[in-house]
Amino acid sequence: MSRPGVIIVGAGQGGLQAAISLRQEGYAGPVTLIGAEPGLPYQRPPLSKAYLAEGDPAALTLRPESFFASKDITYLPSTMVEAIDRAARQVILPSGRLDYDRLILATGTRNLRPPIAGLERALDLRTLADAGRLREVLASPRRVAVIGGGFIGLEFAAAARKLGHQVALIEAADRLMARVVSPLMSRYFAMLHHDWGTEIHLGQPAVAVDDTGVTLADGAHVAADTVLLAAGVCPNTELAAEAGLQIENGIRLDAQLRTSDTAIFALGDCASFPDPRTGRRVRLESVQAATDHARLIAAQIAKGTEAPYAAVPWFWSDQGDRKLQIAGLAGPDATEEIVVDGIVARVDDLGVAALETVNNAGAHMKARRLLAGHAPVSLDDIRAAVLKTAA
Repeated sequence: MSRPGVIIVGAGQGGLQAAISLRQEGYAGPVTLIGAEPGLPYQRPPLSKAYLAEGDPAALTLRPESFFASKDITYLPSTMVEAIDRAARQVILPSGRLDYDRLILATGTRNLRPPIAGLERALDLRTLADAGRLREVLASPRRVAVIGGGFIGLEFAAAARKLGHQVALIEAADRLMARVVSPLMSRYFAMLHHDWGTEIHLGQPAVAVDDTGVTLADGAHVAADTVLLAAGVCPNTELAAEAGLQIENGIRLDAQLRTSDTAIFALGDCASFPDPRTGRRVRLESVQAATDHARLIAAQIAKGTEAPYAAVPWFWSDQGDRKLQIAGLAGPDATEEIVVDGIVARVDDLGVAALETVNNAGAHMKARRLLAGHAPVSLDDIRAAVLKTAA
């Protein structure tokens, strides 16, 4: 058995950041980072865009192998955690058991598998291996159908069009990125992708995939020789659930990002927590949220701090030559207001909940600073900040 320390299950950017931050915060005990994939931890966001064109896996690596030795972090790639023994404070691996004093779950998400006949013919885009297979397929001209009109589907569609492929995008909802952006921004990006040559099908879910393409619910057939599934994700909660931890749209956390077992934390896409602004339970699919979670958890473990999670969520998506940035988090009841020059504010009963910008980093950063304050943010506050940035 090992000397108890911190074990981190999941070696994505959030899990790696937890290991890094523990050392930065002065934690001197054993730190073990366990990853299911082979190789070193890497960036996932470029997989749906730059990597498809450049194909350099080394450029995605977050830290070299020497880093782990220099920080005294034990890294275990290609390793699956089979179970958590909470009573013994151990994780169970195929090779044996490891003791922990604190456990951090960073198990991430996996692709949602809608009930579509023949879906086994579709390709995924979640891992470096998935992206490598796609690059091989896209080495020759293809007719590509993308199932899903969220960030990943749209980023891939833009990248595939730039590489010269025919692309059709299928979205079951009546607008693109419906979960995360305003109707105005949805329409803007629909027009952009149409202008770039992508065929867009809205409001008709895919019901079948075959060797010739995708059949929609209304009977229409979208011709394709390659189909990409990008229809959303679901959190990997099985390990936590089997250990008896509470699950609610992910692993259920309190405001300090602790699970129902105070010796176990969770972070990133696999976890839900109370939104500091509204109190409603949210789960964020964002690299930045995962790394922010990691820093807070590390500070609690290393220094015993009890500060609640209060970071302002922010998101981005690079589609062609457009960078969509979102500061804040808007609920389903938020209305939309144009601030100026196509910048969109999402407004709820508490004031401005989020600001959406395209190719306007200055306004995005100003909105993040405003939303990070304790006072409610009004439309006038946002307009003044945006106009000052433009000046």
